[in-house]
Amino acid sequence: MANMTMRMQVQAPVCAGFHAPRAQRARPMRLSSFQGFVAPARLAANCSLFSLQQSFSSLVNAQTRSPCSRSLRTVVCMAAKKSVSDLKKGDLEGKVVLVRADLNVPLDKSQNITDDTRIRAAIPTLKYLTDNGAKVLLTSHLGRPKDGPEDKFRLNPVVPRLSELLGTNVQKADDCIGDEVKQKTQALNNGEVLVLENVRFYKEETKNDPGFAEKLAANADIFVNDAFGTAHRAHASTEGVTKFLSPSVAGLLLQKELDYLDGAVKEPKRPFVAIVGGSKVSSKIGVIESLLEKTDKIILGGGMIFTFYKARGMSVGSSLVEDDKLDLAKRLEEAAKSKGVEFILPTDVIAADKFDENANTKVVAAGEIPEGWMGLDIGPDSLKAFQSALADAKTIIWNGPMGVFEFEKFAKGTFGVADTLAELSAKGAITIIGGGDSVAAVEKAGLADKMSHISTGGGASLELLEGKVLPGVAALDEKSAGSSSNGNGGGDAQKNADGSTTYQDPLDVYCDDNPETDECRVYDT
Repeated sequence: MANMTMRMQVQAPVCAGFHAPRAQRARPMRLSSFQGFVAPARLAANCSLFSLQQSFSSLVNAQTRSPCSRSLRTVVCMAAKKSVSDLKKGDLEGKVVLVRADLNVPLDKSQNITDDTRIRAAIPTLKYLTDNGAKVLLTSHLGRPKDGPEDKFRLNPVVPRLSELLGTNVQKADDCIGDEVKQKTQALNNGEVLVLENVRFYKEETKNDPGFAEKLAANADIFVNDAFGTAHRAHASTEGVTKFLSPSVAGLLLQKELDYLDGAVKEPKRPFVAIVGGSKVSSKIGVIESLLEKTDKIILGGGMIFTFYKARGMSVGSSLVEDDKLDLAKRLEEAAKSKGVEFILPTDVIAADKFDENANTKVVAAGEIPEGWMGLDIGPDSLKAFQSALADAKTIIWNGPMGVFEFEKFAKGTFGVADTLAELSAKGAITIIGGGDSVAAVEKAGLADKMSHISTGGGASLELLEGKVLPGVAALDEKSAGSSSNGNGGGDAQKNADGSTTYQDPLDVYCDDNPETDECRVYDT
């Protein structure tokens, strides 16, 4: 993300809300910059960077009181990426909008949709566009076609469900580029939707081929990326098309993912607890290391715990262990201790004599797993300990199950954690299910609607939690410092010859108060 510097006529020290004398020379004030949001560095601590009630697709306001001013002043934290909600009817009516969604839904052998979560998640953005008179070209992938078109990977099954949810007749093209798409696009009326065929039928998609990206963009005026699940990939339909379409903006789902996964983690309500599960330490190294910098407690479950046990010299029987990660496990525990992060491992496990849903089982203390037996779930004492550790949490993020929840005998730990999070959500805690198998577990437990946020991304969720840049997000248009949805003073912009932008800023939303000018100049550096 490009850093921005505001050149302001100020005299140090200046308190927000206090009119200062005009200074003889301008000095720059750095903006604190991070994935998703930017705010003036000296005011960032006072900005409300997370709100359940307000989306960060628009500017987020927080009232702060200056120590040397009697009045309250609005500090504005600007979402870095422009959202589809920043585009109004005048921007959208009659325009062709290419929407990249994630319609990669599971299908049974008869091509029936077994879980329509991803389709339902795309509806708010599609409704917003069609209600504002846009003509929508909807593109996605489905499955993993190997060499060109395959009937089992066509997007035909999603069309009836989309039509039902949107309350309109959704059309379908048998290709995603070419003359057929052009003709059907030209025949679209305002508010209609055309589903394009599986974009991965072309190998050029995953190679981010510029020529293919240009063909995808050829019939559109605007691009909206609403596919968080593929935002960590630089593909033609996520990153490449942004070079040919402007504006290129985030959809409502993508923006919501950034608000929760990035916003809540960067500025959490505390205590902040992370629950990390799954089978292997190696797949969660980056997440654990990143969360060690932010959390108050980390709870570990799943198969990865046995690598930590063995690193401590404990008996793990035939449980899953990554022997080449033993030193890493030790380092992670040492890092947690040095940072004052409570690092919580299970004290007992449910052991099985084989990896089978009908295996013999018994509860054993951690480190006392008999030879030939393997741990497949956390034990009842561990669940109680986890519940106790979570009791005062205000922000909780969960990625990865506690055991092999697909087998009923080994699902109690995972479902117990899900029940606990649902109860905490009802008490006001922010609960975020960070993608992958933990989402499937919560869905299976019937508790998805009880959580604050269910992420639609697997790898994208992990990479965002690790602090990595997501190419599909980075390629989108930056939200202009002059775009304000609150009507309290940000306004007209003028591009200057030196590359800076001057904003009319009568209420000093963007620059410090100055009685002699209503202008604020912003430099991109």
